[in-house]
Amino acid sequence: MIKSFLILIIFSTFLSAAQQIILVVSKDFNTSSAKMECFEGADIICESFDVNIGQKGLGWGLGEIQLKKNAGDAIKYEGDKKAPIGVFKLSSVFAYSKSNNFNMPYLHASKKLICVDDSNSKKYNKIIPMPKKKPQSFEYMKRDDLQYELGIVVEHNQNAIAGRGSCIFIHVQKAESAGTAGCTSMKLDHLKKIVSWLDEKKNPILIQIPESSSAEVLELYPELKNSTLLKNQ
Repeated sequence: MIKSFLILIIFSTFLSAAQQIILVVSKDFNTSSAKMECFEGADIICESFDVNIGQKGLGWGLGEIQLKKNAGDAIKYEGDKKAPIGVFKLSSVFAYSKSNNFNMPYLHASKKLICVDDSNSKKYNKIIPMPKKKPQSFEYMKRDDLQYELGIVVEHNQNAIAGRGSCIFIHVQKAESAGTAGCTSMKLDHLKKIVSWLDEKKNPILIQIPESSSAEVLELYPELKNSTLLKNQ
């Protein structure tokens, strides 16, 4: 009886520990469009749909895991209009609304909240309340449009290495097929479903790659074997 009880606890813990993965795959380094799928463990939570990435495609970013890159591959830098390649923690959700019922840390995107993109600032790549002395370069988290009406913070360049890119989010698209300044964007309806699903207890991550990195990602994350986006070359 005791043995059976312990097995049940271990099995239940294993099930509850399934990681949430948002997978974004583009055809190559240069396209501004990609496909997205969502997984919880090996379970597909949402079938693939179209998203937008950087206007100038992808560049290698700074994430949780160092994936293999080739000499001559594009590297992500500040202002290059490339979205970062890599595996990134998803740390929080933000929105224009003051209230929320998400299972993620929440940031109220008010006009007093900014993200600093000044590489020379000590607050580079940080989301902070507007200080008395404004940084030389920053963006408001509450914009005049609705692109930040709802979004997810992607922990790219967590060590704030100067010039390597800042303020990377998953957010509402400007328009269909409109590339971004470096983020990943989609229709609001899709984003609402994803944000409602995310749970900080399940260690959510973004894996964003060109198709050429599929085999490596499948080796690192075998639970993604049912993905329709990863091409095991």
